[in-house]
Amino acid sequence: MASSQGGVGAVPALQSHHYTTGPHWSPGNSQYPHLQQQQPHTTRSLDRALEDAACSGILNLSGRKLREYPGMNYDLTDTTHADLSKNRLTEIPPEVCLFAPLESLNLYHNCIKCIPEAIINLQMLTYLDVSRNLLTVLPKFLFNLPLKVLLVSNNKLVSIPEEIGKSKDLMELDISCNEIQVLPAQVGRLLALRELNIRKNCLHMLPEELADLPLIRLDFSCNKITEIPPTYRKLRQLQDIVLDNNPMQSPPAQICLKGKVHIFKYLNIQACRMDKKPDTLDLPTLSKRCLPHIEDFYPNKNHGPDSGIGSDNGDKRLSTTEPSDDDTVSLHSQISETALSPLDFESNRQRQRGLLNQVPKIGSKQEITPSDPSFTMRRKMEHLREELEQIALLRQNIEFRLKVLLPDDVGAALMDGVVLCHLANHISPRCVASIHVPSPAVPKLSMAKCRRNVENFLDACKKLGVPQDKLCLPHHILEERGLVKVGVTVQALLELPAPRTALAAM
Repeated sequence: MASSQGGVGAVPALQSHHYTTGPHWSPGNSQYPHLQQQQPHTTRSLDRALEDAACSGILNLSGRKLREYPGMNYDLTDTTHADLSKNRLTEIPPEVCLFAPLESLNLYHNCIKCIPEAIINLQMLTYLDVSRNLLTVLPKFLFNLPLKVLLVSNNKLVSIPEEIGKSKDLMELDISCNEIQVLPAQVGRLLALRELNIRKNCLHMLPEELADLPLIRLDFSCNKITEIPPTYRKLRQLQDIVLDNNPMQSPPAQICLKGKVHIFKYLNIQACRMDKKPDTLDLPTLSKRCLPHIEDFYPNKNHGPDSGIGSDNGDKRLSTTEPSDDDTVSLHSQISETALSPLDFESNRQRQRGLLNQVPKIGSKQEITPSDPSFTMRRKMEHLREELEQIALLRQNIEFRLKVLLPDDVGAALMDGVVLCHLANHISPRCVASIHVPSPAVPKLSMAKCRRNVENFLDACKKLGVPQDKLCLPHHILEERGLVKVGVTVQALLELPAPRTALAAM
């Protein structure tokens, strides 16, 4: 049972990151002493990959059954992205720890037992994936890196060090499928954390400190947790909460089955009872934030609860299947357009006028001076009205071009980048080569995939000719903090001359 609004299942977004893998390669070659009986054409393929990495700064050695690092004869110190996933490495190669500019390191599905201290040389590293390895401990020095995404699922961890609180920039943390018994209170210091996956561990309780985080997705399914702390009612930005396969008592199972809104109502009531105050529910944003996506872009999604919640103990769990690595949409995928009549669109722009009318209009007859106490308030109201008008124009542009209706919370609808990528492809087909979209198995995109969608959209805008001064930044979309700037970018994209757009798409 997924108690996110309209969510599905207990299958979290684990190791489903999309990486391009080269041809499979069997060990063996005289040039590399540790490789035996290698076919000549396969060796040339490996050499070509290393030569390309020396030129491009992107090292891709995924899925080659490597037991040792083969790049000693190449100068790869300028590498920024390294993919060594799906090999047989027993350690992180020391040579890789010398890649000072390295920003992304993917070691998914190897046989790595420990993380060397030399990794602290990678002071540009923001993305680290060591999922599906043999790690038993996370070293303290790891959290001195400027990590934004840390994926360590499917290892043998029994604890998380308190030093994790130093990772102030961490936005996504996946420690699922381990043997962790206690989550340190210092996790509450990760003030940038948006996605936390602690699925399938041995947790008996949740730390109350998590209530202060700006979490968007929280997955603690398949544990032994019996209670959600009432302080979690403060998680106002939370969109998805997955808690199936836990022996829940507070809230009881029948409440959890009804979904997120009912869970939060229960927590508010419990908090009011503890404070001996009247039952006043503090739910200002739940109704608007329960629709983070446009349903028409994600056809065939199965919305329905599981049946594992409320089991007698944590051992009664649904058997689930891990999602595949390849979950991107090809160039030929089509947008599922909603059949909307002109009356539908007319009603939706009327909705925007209703929002604008909620802001008091600024009168110009009375003379106002900066020293007047009402002067500042009037300026603020006028500024707010202008922002609402620009957001309404952003909504109108997208709905008119894609023939869809956006939910009331425009920022949440655009945050994963899917709609914006489709808009770019509508303007110039194939300008965004691939788009990560949710699937029935993984109904919520990870923050890393949202970031890739947003970056692909901005790259497409730049290539199509949108001026640099009109390009918004990724965090304006990902953190919903700059809808006005996003509107400027979309408007500039739509105003591009047709011939120039067509040439850029060829």
